[in-house]
Amino acid sequence: MKKFSRRDFLKTASLSGLGALLAACAPATTPTAAPTSAPAATTAPQAAPTTAPAATTVAQATSTTAPAATAVPATSAPSAAPVTLTYLVDNSQNTVDTTTALVNAYVAKHPNVTITIEQRPGGSDGDNVVKTRLATGTMDDLSFYNSGSLLQALNPGTTLVDISKQPYMANVVDSFLPTVSQNGQVFGVPTGTALGGGILYNKKVYTQVGLSVPKAWADFEANNDKIKAAGITPVIATYGPNSTWTSQLFVLADYYNVAQADPTFAADYTANKAKYATIPAAMAGFTYLAEGFQKGWYEKGYATNEFEPGLKLLADGKGAHYPMLSFALSTIATDSPTEVNDIGFFGQPGTDPSKNGATIWMPAGTYIAKTSQNIPAAEDFQAFIASPAGVDAINAKVPPQGPYLIKGTTLPDNVLPGVKDIAAYIDSGNTLPALEFLSPVKGPSLEQICIAVGTGQMTAAAAAAAYDQDVQKEAKQLNLPGW
Repeated sequence: MKKFSRRDFLKTASLSGLGALLAACAPATTPTAAPTSAPAATTAPQAAPTTAPAATTVAQATSTTAPAATAVPATSAPSAAPVTLTYLVDNSQNTVDTTTALVNAYVAKHPNVTITIEQRPGGSDGDNVVKTRLATGTMDDLSFYNSGSLLQALNPGTTLVDISKQPYMANVVDSFLPTVSQNGQVFGVPTGTALGGGILYNKKVYTQVGLSVPKAWADFEANNDKIKAAGITPVIATYGPNSTWTSQLFVLADYYNVAQADPTFAADYTANKAKYATIPAAMAGFTYLAEGFQKGWYEKGYATNEFEPGLKLLADGKGAHYPMLSFALSTIATDSPTEVNDIGFFGQPGTDPSKNGATIWMPAGTYIAKTSQNIPAAEDFQAFIASPAGVDAINAKVPPQGPYLIKGTTLPDNVLPGVKDIAAYIDSGNTLPALEFLSPVKGPSLEQICIAVGTGQMTAAAAAAAYDQDVQKEAKQLNLPGW
């Protein structure tokens, strides 16, 4: 199993196998990220239109540099006549801040264009909103949504505009393209940064208790024992109705470790030759969830606690660890600007400290609905997103949570400490993409299964078997060989 170095991360070779996989396999599914991946809820609230505040320009110092952008026109200039676009995004703070920054910077350059941001819930409820609108022809002009397997499940060839021939796609790093492609067509531009998936931790707590970053799960267990003895919550969990997606991280962020133990797992899983219930390394994430419940690692009221209060517990040092995607760092920066520098990141430890690494999530994308009446204007906005100017607009308002996948862009020198931690894993070559970017197979009920394990209602073995069953319907709908 090839690991991800920084050079790999920014080039096609890192995901060449994925391109063939998706081309051969038609649709797929996943939540994550998106925020993986990927918020969630149980009852979808009404999507609420949002007026984006005006953006300001902030000069940023630079450090890490992606390949140079190709000098190409964005797209044919849209008409100067007034145009109104709508943009459906999930309601996480990071997504709202990122898309608002992009919208304000774009409309400042194009005063004839108005873009109205509409918010939807994250997670499975948000997935349902997106799927329903696409199926009924009522989707907004633009939408912000996951790349990878969840996108595949939308049947993008019939619902989204193919932008593979647009000149601005030359500015997109090649490794991103397979995650937004199907049957030779390309549908989205990367919006935001790639993300680390693992453990956010409070460095002050580690100093207070006298701990070091764990390289193996046994070390993580020992740290949690000491943290609990100090009267601090070892692991934050947030299973409230608007944050059910957070329950999945112990399972999803463990993929780097699964691949170290079973290098062909992704291919075998896609071909229905590997199961979570029969491969101990794959079942481990469910085992970790159960262990947290059994050992009392989680905070009081975690079954109803929500994502942002969970981040506050971490920032305030009332909780030491939060299994999470690194997009959350920008939310901490907004809500706890002083404490965000106390937050670090480490990859979820596996059983072998000599094979320590981290799982990486590709950025979400911005897509255009085929039903849009303003496709040229929407494509011009996509061109802005896929440009250094678009990245500058984001950096001016949102601290980056990982590398951008737009050529010619850079990360600021003053990047958050947690992002530097992620960059160290990439620089060392000890990263792999999350499973959802290597396989189109992902079941819709993983959130609920993980919550059942984390609240003591289901054993790890039963959960793994239930998830194996859960993915079958999706795999068959995708007409995958072997299912």
